[in-house]
Amino acid sequence: MTITDTTPAHAETPSWKGLNTRSSGLLMHITSLPSPYGIGTMGAEARNFIDFLHAAGQRWWQILPICPTGYGDSPYQSFSTFAGNPYLIDLDDLAADGLLNQTEYAHLDWGSSPLSVDYGLLYRQRFSVLRLACARLRANPPAEFPVFCNQNAFWLEDYALFMALKEVHHGAPWSEWDPSLRERNHLALARARQSLVQDVIFWKCVQFLFFRQWNALKAYASRSGVGFIGDLPIYVSGDSVDVWAQPEQFQLDGARQPIEVAGCPPDGFSADGQLWGNPLFDWDFMESDGFQWWIRRIDYQCRIYDILRIDHFRGFDSYYAIPHGASTAQKGRWRQGPGLRLFQAVEAALGPRPILAEDLGFLTPSVHRLREDTGFPGMKVLQFAFDSRDGSGSVYLPHSYPRNCVAYVGTHDNDTALGWLEHAAPEDVAYAREYLHLDPAEGAWGLLRAVWASVADTAILQMQDVLCLGSESRMNTPSTVGHNWQWRAAPGFNCPELAARLRRETELYGRLSAASEHP
Repeated sequence: MTITDTTPAHAETPSWKGLNTRSSGLLMHITSLPSPYGIGTMGAEARNFIDFLHAAGQRWWQILPICPTGYGDSPYQSFSTFAGNPYLIDLDDLAADGLLNQTEYAHLDWGSSPLSVDYGLLYRQRFSVLRLACARLRANPPAEFPVFCNQNAFWLEDYALFMALKEVHHGAPWSEWDPSLRERNHLALARARQSLVQDVIFWKCVQFLFFRQWNALKAYASRSGVGFIGDLPIYVSGDSVDVWAQPEQFQLDGARQPIEVAGCPPDGFSADGQLWGNPLFDWDFMESDGFQWWIRRIDYQCRIYDILRIDHFRGFDSYYAIPHGASTAQKGRWRQGPGLRLFQAVEAALGPRPILAEDLGFLTPSVHRLREDTGFPGMKVLQFAFDSRDGSGSVYLPHSYPRNCVAYVGTHDNDTALGWLEHAAPEDVAYAREYLHLDPAEGAWGLLRAVWASVADTAILQMQDVLCLGSESRMNTPSTVGHNWQWRAAPGFNCPELAARLRRETELYGRLSAASEHP
C-alpha cells in the first residue's frame, strides 16, 4: 500500500461524507494511547480506541499532526511536512509481521510512568529497535516497498538523505552543516548519498513501515464508520527538510537565514505574544508558480486523512512577522497573506477538498470573509465564550453558533474543562455556571453537553474532558517547552461503561453515528 492510495480497494465506504451532517467525535492524539513501550502507537490500542468510538456512537477521531517531532517534541515543529513519526510505529505489530522478536524490545526501559511520554528515552531506545526491523525488511523486501519509494520519491529522497545527514552531524540543524551541504551543492549531495546509502535506505524503510501501519489503521477505522480529522500546521520548522530542500519557498536571506519569523502578537493571554520561530513563506514566489508547493501539500494530506484541519487559518489572510533574532513577539508587524487566491488555485487543481479552518486567535472582518468565501467550517471553543480578557466571547457562546462549524469545549492548546473550571478567573467561571446552568456535582460534563446540544454540525470533545481530568493532563501550554505533548491515558480508560454513557449523550442530542446504530 502506498501513501498515494491510503484507502484500500476492499475497504467499505463509510456512511459519512464530511462535516455537514450532525455528528460528534473525540480529540486524542495517538501518542496519548496506553502502551507498554513508552508512547501510544498505531497498534492494538489504536484499534481498541476505534472500537470504543464505534460503540460510543462517535463518527470522528481527531488527532494532532502525525509528522516526526522535532524541537520541544512538538508535532507542530517537524523535520518534514510529509513524513510520518517513527515513534508511532507499533513494535508488537512489527513482531507479528516477523520483523522483530519481542525479546528484542520488551525488556528495554521505556519510562517509569504509564501516564506520560519520556521523549528523551524514546529517542535513545526506539531507533536501534527499528534498525533491527528494517534490516529484516531489507533482507526480504515486499513488492510494495520499491513501489512506495517510487511514488513518494518527490519528498522521500530528500527526507531520507536529510535524516541521514542529521545523524552524521549529531542532530545539529542543517544551518550549521558544511556550506556545501547547507547550500545543496550537487557534488556534495551525490557524495553524501553514496557514503550514507545504508542510512538513507534505513530512513526509507522506516517511512514504509509507518505508512503501512497507518493505512491499515485507517482502513480499520473506515470499516467501523470512523473518520480521521487530521491536522496540518500552517508553518514548517526552520530545521526541516522542507526549508533545506526548497529554500526559495521561504523568506530567507543570502545566508539562508530567516528574515522574519512566525508568531502571534501580545494579547490578553500573553503580554509578550507567542514567538514560534518558524520561517515565513515567500508568498510572491509561491504565487508565481501557481502555489504548487501548497497544492502538493494539501493534496497529500487530504489523501492521508478524511478531513484536514488547517492550523492558524487566519495566517492566510494576514500573518504576524517578527524580526529574526527577537526574544519576544512584541516587535512584530502584520503582513498581507495570499488570501482567497491560494484556495482558488488549490480547488482549481484538486477540486473541492474536505477542509476545516482553525479560525481562532485575533480575527478581523477580512479573516471572516476569507473563511466564508472558501466555505470551510470554522471552529468554536466554549472556553473562549466566558473569557473576559479579550472581549470576543460573544461569538463563542453556543446560542450564536452557525451550523457550519465544529464546536469544542477546548482544544489541545487549552486547559482541560475541569482545569478551566478550577483555575479560570472566578467571574468567568461564575458566568459559565449561570449561562449553562452547571451542576457542580457533574464536573466537566455540563460543559460537554453545551457543545453537544449546540446547532453546530460537528462536536469534538477532548478525551481528557470526557474523563474529567484536571490541569495535570493538559496536552500543551502555548509558548512553553519542556512539559508539553506528554499526556497519556491510563490503561482501561476506554471502558464499556464510558462508551455507553457517551453513546446515550450522543443519541440524546441527535449526533449518533449511522454506522454505530447497530453496535
